[in-house]
Amino acid sequence: MNTYLDCIPCFLRQALDAARLVTNDEVIHERLMHEILRAACTLDPRKPPPAMGQRIHRRIRELTCQSDPYQNAKDRLNRLALQYLPELQARVARSHTPLETATRLAIAGNVIDMGVNSALRDAHVREVIDRSLSAPLLGDASEFGRAVDAANRILFLADNAGELVFDRLLIEQLPPAKVTVAVRGAPVINDATLADAETAGLLEMVEVIDNGSDAPGTILADCSAAFRRRFDAAELVIAKGQGNYETLSHVSKDIFFALLAKCPVIAREVGCDVGSLVLRRSSGAPAKAQHGRKAAVAARQTR
Repeated sequence: MNTYLDCIPCFLRQALDAARLVTNDEVIHERLMHEILRAACTLDPRKPPPAMGQRIHRRIRELTCQSDPYQNAKDRLNRLALQYLPELQARVARSHTPLETATRLAIAGNVIDMGVNSALRDAHVREVIDRSLSAPLLGDASEFGRAVDAANRILFLADNAGELVFDRLLIEQLPPAKVTVAVRGAPVINDATLADAETAGLLEMVEVIDNGSDAPGTILADCSAAFRRRFDAAELVIAKGQGNYETLSHVSKDIFFALLAKCPVIAREVGCDVGSLVLRRSSGAPAKAQHGRKAAVAARQTR
């Protein structure tokens, strides 16, 4: 996905929010704003928004001498999500369609995104959780279930801390031997790292790796060679959140994007209203992969 002019005010707001999170020094705030404005003048719109986000947040960490400006916020959001976990696991267990219910709740967890909303309220998280179980789902949950059944190697690309606890509900519905979860290689905004995966209890459930990158998305060229091998070998990729959509929507791979459309740019790209629950299969999926999935399902149905 390209970067739009509408993204530039968001870059500025996000940078200022992050700087204010760790320092009251207005000299640093002003310096950062000047640098971001200069960078915007040379911005390459052919690159996805997380490329600029990576540049911004690296500079914030340098200026503030903070390796993870969002650490306290991530800890709070992890605790909040873990409080919901028993209740939501019970909802999935009672559901007649547990995979769809878990998918809806995982998408609801995408509201925990401090890149979009640095002043996220606990009450808003509760509101989105409750709405997610009855709101329209932009996508085909049955098709998603068939793709999961047919795939032997599933790569789950995580997005944010806190959200990762909600992702656990969906991961619990997947065959653990087939699943590898990937988190960011270093802190950026409130994106999930290996430490957050441990807090969410995922290390005991499935294999968890990092992608070797500090971009708030999955910029394949910036990821480690080990991660790219896993990505290439995966038969199905489940990509959570807007950042992963922005960086992978053009990739020729069988990908299901699961996200909450939280900004007008993403909503326009996807073709939905802001606030919509999205489960979208990549239009870049190779035809042979699509054919292979259908053949595998047909073979199972004839057994």
